[in-house]
Amino acid sequence: MGLHRFKPMPSGRMGIFWTLAPIKEAAVVEFGCMGHNIYSGAALRRGGIYEGYGSPLYTTYIDETDIAMGDSSRLAATIKQVIENDSPKAIFLQPSAVPEVVGTDMYAISNELQYDFPETILVPIGHGSFAISQHKGVQEALTALVKRLAKDDIEKTVKPTYNIIGSCPDLFNFGADTNEIIRMMKGAFDIECGCVLSSQASVTSIQNIGSAHVNLVIRREGIPAAKYLQKKFGTPYVYQRPYGIKGTTDWLINVGEALGKEPDKNFIAYEEKLVRDQIYQPRRTLENNQWSYPDEAVITIGGHYDVVKGIVNYATNELPFYKGKVWCNCPEMGDEEIPYFSEKEWIPVVKEHDKGYLMFSGEALKWAGQNTQLQIANPDIAYRLHPYDPPFVGYHGAVHLVNLWINDYTLKH
Repeated sequence: MGLHRFKPMPSGRMGIFWTLAPIKEAAVVEFGCMGHNIYSGAALRRGGIYEGYGSPLYTTYIDETDIAMGDSSRLAATIKQVIENDSPKAIFLQPSAVPEVVGTDMYAISNELQYDFPETILVPIGHGSFAISQHKGVQEALTALVKRLAKDDIEKTVKPTYNIIGSCPDLFNFGADTNEIIRMMKGAFDIECGCVLSSQASVTSIQNIGSAHVNLVIRREGIPAAKYLQKKFGTPYVYQRPYGIKGTTDWLINVGEALGKEPDKNFIAYEEKLVRDQIYQPRRTLENNQWSYPDEAVITIGGHYDVVKGIVNYATNELPFYKGKVWCNCPEMGDEEIPYFSEKEWIPVVKEHDKGYLMFSGEALKWAGQNTQLQIANPDIAYRLHPYDPPFVGYHGAVHLVNLWINDYTLKH
């Protein structure tokens, strides 16, 4: 996999694992070695997915004989013990790298074992190897969840509801951003969320996911799942992360069109005025700085494609910033607007950054001696034990971002 100065991009297996772990009423059983599971669980706890929050994590452990003989008996024994201990509604079965490489067919094994455990839904998930990136793993897991768990015979709720698709622990600040979306949907439409896939999901909420009236896709990895739900249940979806004042209002209007219900104009007017009042003085300072020192009004940013795009659009279309170097952290997502930068490509950008605002992972910002308060991506450098930090998305996120930028300005002047 080559040499890396920093943490390499996680594999698809890790993206799958992080997507499944928060789901309640379930368990994750890994057919593989012990170490990866323990390490991954520790990373989740640092990010706020604490012990008892979602799925218990189990591993079968395997030895040389299991690998050489293709023996999967440990998996059946583990499933039996998990059912006896936890009585989960569903068990997610995932291979580690070794069984994937030697050709263990988790789907065939799952189909065979399902007859032995009819009261528990067994959900096989692929890619235990390094064949795909973290983001493709998230996409695979989200799609597999709705395909395997969504009930066929489900009716739409009497009062409109919605689902959020793509809130997963691999995204920095995922909890706060999700809570802001829930707050705005309540204020603008007075409706409740049915399922937050996957950071606040349960097996029951996923089973009932087809009852919602609209799906809000907040990262592109959730589009295949949304398209499946649209085809199966006729549920429309809106793919967008809301950033800024105008960006958030436009998003609410788009959601309203999908719902067939206009957002509350009083709510929008109140929120817009409040944001403009709160950022009025900092914005004037930033505008004066842009006019006097344009090279200091440049925003350089890297991270998840949708996050980068949303923040850059807010900074350059609604605020007095110029677009500097921008990049995403997934090779499958890069395009002309936001290219993918490998470690070799973004290191000199971060290392040589002098003027303006640099937003990237906490790990890289700390290494370069930059302001770590401008972190918008993982790998992280801190514990995030609660979801109550300020968001980046929505009206509250619009204020929070200006607050970060004006404080970074004051550090330098």
